[in-house]
Amino acid sequence: SFETLVDRNELSEIMLTPGKKNKDKALKTYRDELIEQFIEKAKERWSEDEIEENMGFVKEFYHDIEKEVMRKRVIEDDVRMDGRKHNEIRPINIELDLLPRAHGSALFTRGETQSLGIVTLGATMDEQIVDTMFEEGSKSFMLHYNFPPFSTGEVKRLRGPGRREIGHGHLAERSLKNIVPNGESFPYTIRVVSEVLESNGSSSMATVCSGSLSLMAAGVPMEKHVAGVAMGMIQEPEKTVVLTDILGNEDHMGDMDFKVTGTRDGITAFQMDVKVSGVSSEIMTKALEQARLARLKILDLMYEAIPEPRKFVSDYAPIIRTINLPYEKIGEIIGPGGKVIKKLSSEYDSTIFIDDERSQAKIVGSNREKLDQLEKVIDAIISEVKPGQLFEGKISRAEAYGFFVEIAPGKTGLLHISKMGASGKDFLREHKVGDTIAVEVAGTDQMGKISLKLEGVEVKEDSKRDNKRPYHRNDRNDRNRGDRNRK
Repeated sequence: SFETLVDRNELSEIMLTPGKKNKDKALKTYRDELIEQFIEKAKERWSEDEIEENMGFVKEFYHDIEKEVMRKRVIEDDVRMDGRKHNEIRPINIELDLLPRAHGSALFTRGETQSLGIVTLGATMDEQIVDTMFEEGSKSFMLHYNFPPFSTGEVKRLRGPGRREIGHGHLAERSLKNIVPNGESFPYTIRVVSEVLESNGSSSMATVCSGSLSLMAAGVPMEKHVAGVAMGMIQEPEKTVVLTDILGNEDHMGDMDFKVTGTRDGITAFQMDVKVSGVSSEIMTKALEQARLARLKILDLMYEAIPEPRKFVSDYAPIIRTINLPYEKIGEIIGPGGKVIKKLSSEYDSTIFIDDERSQAKIVGSNREKLDQLEKVIDAIISEVKPGQLFEGKISRAEAYGFFVEIAPGKTGLLHISKMGASGKDFLREHKVGDTIAVEVAGTDQMGKISLKLEGVEVKEDSKRDNKRPYHRNDRNDRNRGDRNRK
């Protein structure tokens, strides 16, 4: 029979071949040699058609023997397919900032499983709209998991995400989302992409680690690191062994795949697949404790690589400022038909979002200097002007008696010739519409109209005139009509 051809001790030694590709190649070579020997002996009793018909059963039988040898070695000798003990973690290596243009990046390697985490920061408008049968709203934190064929040495078409990619990405996203700050403290939309570059088990847990590292490298103010580890199990009648950080073959030929993620303080997510009828509370307790110890070791290495979030986001990330607004002033920032907000966005090369519910404005841009100026302009729009305030205003209209000066979008005051100093007539003649001049608020009347004077110019105040509205050229006609009415 085929079983008599298999040398279990030799097969057990072949399983210890270092490296996934070398191990798979050695096992396949050994299997093919056994099948050739079997075919030579089978020719004495079977025809070629019978041999071909039974070849599938032979290969399946060899797989069962391989599984039996692997499991027996773990149970009896506590030696796994890569030579580790049941509670050992594969060697870990961490690199940061591999992609200089990305907002944050980290490469997490554990044995022959490698994940490149990439973080992109966006504005409020970049949130993902969620509209399903079960929920509606938007997501400001997203994690996407890519598992290309080359990660396992295969050549296949690159298709859209399948069940595996969606499931692993969802698990990693749930592991991190409660540690990521909300929009109130960090007003960015965050997208994490995990590119699995190499895989030999636990790629979803490597994604959690690379995601946490890349988020801190991007300057996202996370309170803690999150790490993940996959636990396995070999259960035989005489003994049950829980395995830490399982390989792909241990997942395939084992009885459990139990993924656990969390911080130093507790678990953030877990997922379990089992192939046996049940898992006792004793085994669950052991698996969780073993996972906790492994997670702490991984977290120590992660904190060593980057102990806390960077203080600033990348220079290539958009700059976002949040301004709290008086609710009644929102209309002034938007302007009639959106005129004011469009003008500000164009002039300061930025985008302005108005959040009516929170009574906030978020301004997004890439130039800090322009955003600083825009903040001052918005502050000028929403603030009540007070005597003595200084502004760089633009002349919007010129009259014989003075200039109308726009000190903020939608906010204009009158600079009367009498408030220009001794050389007021010369100043009026030398300037035109569009010029920027330095002015100071002289006062406001009961109607909220603003009276201005030139900055640094001392003018004689007229108490009788100050109580009246600013001078207008139609005033004389109004007085004449009033005289006629009195007659």
